[in-house]
Amino acid sequence: MLSHLLIRNLAVVDEVEVEPGAGLTVLTGETGAGKSILIDALSLALGERADSEAVRHGAERAEVSAEFDIAADTPAADWLKAHDLDSGDSCLLRRVVTAEGRSRGYINGNPAPMQTLRALGELLVDICGQQAHQSLGKADTQRRILDQHGGLQKQANHVREAWQAWQTLRDEYAELDAARADQHARLELLSFQVEELLALDAQPGELAELDSAQRRAANASRLITGAGDALQALYENTETPPASDIVSKTAVLLNELSEADPVLGETARILQEAEIQITEAADNLRQYLAGDHDSDLDLQALEARLAAMHDLARKHRVDAAELPELTERLQQELDRIENADGTLAELETKVAAAAKHLATVSNKLSKARAKAAGELSATISSNIQQLGMPDGEFSIALTPLDTPGAHGAERVEFRVAVNAGLQAGPLNKVASGGELSRISLAIQVAASAGGRTPVMIFDEVDAGVGGGTADIVGSRLRELAGSAQVLCVTHLPQVASKGHGHFRVSKLSDGKTTRTRVAALSEEERTEEIARMLGGIDITERTREHAREMLEQAAKPQKTG
Repeated sequence: MLSHLLIRNLAVVDEVEVEPGAGLTVLTGETGAGKSILIDALSLALGERADSEAVRHGAERAEVSAEFDIAADTPAADWLKAHDLDSGDSCLLRRVVTAEGRSRGYINGNPAPMQTLRALGELLVDICGQQAHQSLGKADTQRRILDQHGGLQKQANHVREAWQAWQTLRDEYAELDAARADQHARLELLSFQVEELLALDAQPGELAELDSAQRRAANASRLITGAGDALQALYENTETPPASDIVSKTAVLLNELSEADPVLGETARILQEAEIQITEAADNLRQYLAGDHDSDLDLQALEARLAAMHDLARKHRVDAAELPELTERLQQELDRIENADGTLAELETKVAAAAKHLATVSNKLSKARAKAAGELSATISSNIQQLGMPDGEFSIALTPLDTPGAHGAERVEFRVAVNAGLQAGPLNKVASGGELSRISLAIQVAASAGGRTPVMIFDEVDAGVGGGTADIVGSRLRELAGSAQVLCVTHLPQVASKGHGHFRVSKLSDGKTTRTRVAALSEEERTEEIARMLGGIDITERTREHAREMLEQAAKPQKTG
């Protein structure tokens, strides 16, 4: 749910903070007070377009922060984890728009492009109104609502899994069949390449060993001479004292002097350790010089082997170190093509079986969807008629596809006719803004609660209605708020009285500047506000009594038909 909304320097807002609670929250105020600015602000946080005109005059930038409480194992929580953007049980969306028109978005402090904000926003909030994006108009959403209402999610998952299995097998068959079509030429080439690579028989790690041996062979004379000179300088020089003698004598001298000054004792010990290391180094050099270097000296053979490996690597356009891996890969491809006929026959059988299984589970889902569509259509039609559209008819069209897809064997489309004698059309093309909000409300109430967007916002849901219809609209919103957080901008007291929480939006001006203020109302203030909505400028005690009665009535458990 939306737990906190902060708006700074957006249009006529200097700074506004709103903390809507659970259930139904209503926003009321005089016409032109800026009630819809809250929805516009939230839309910005959810990735909607913005330009420099959104920034309050004189400000450097506008900023909107929206914090949501995220329940575990919900689509939004899964999305955040999948994108490495999760931050416990809350999510903070932030949007900044500068006076120059530049825009930046953030999810839990991480920079995010607008399309990423919108993708997450669709899982968090559904805004239903004339100027807002409408998730109910999307085919995926409509199909999901139908499946949720009919309890068909498991069957839909089985269809998707069956389709994926069929697709994988079909692609594998097509790839192998295409390879077989050019089999003769490819087989000839592969046979030659594999034979050539097997003849070379390059081994893993061989290239590095050859490079090392080649360097030793190429520098054999210099290595022997240098090692001998080093041994002589360290230990075996007869013309001048070797390093070992110099260090030994110096250590003895300093050791004797340390009796007079102990400070020199540490230096003596260092030289004694150096003498030991010089002795060990000399022993290593003797072993090196006594070793058999002849086997490493076949420089011509080493260079010939290296040249053969590099030549073949260039031919195949790979690094010489990759030759063993290339040999194995081409050998496997050769084996596949040589056994292609048997493999193709086996795959063809599997593809046919997978297609049959897909058709079976798709057909089962289609029948279940047809039944659920009839039940859901009747319920939504009844809801629409109660919400001020007595001639409204809702239907769900299931259009068969040529072949079953990942989501079944039909396309699901919500259709509606709002007036008698008119042909039903797609939901988002037939209804006006106000009608669309009420139709959306009718759908949301009828659909199962399990998969709905956790926050729903209705703007002008009461457009063109009044009296008893307005009361039903309010009751439906309150009913919907039993399983989701609902925010509603309304002009009608019948709707406002049904709210669990109530905010009043007002516009203040000192003659020079204008700003919008949003205030949470106490019970007494709610009574005054609803009385204002009932009676206009002149509020009487009788109007207040009526307002109290509406609030008391709304607080009682009620049945909705």
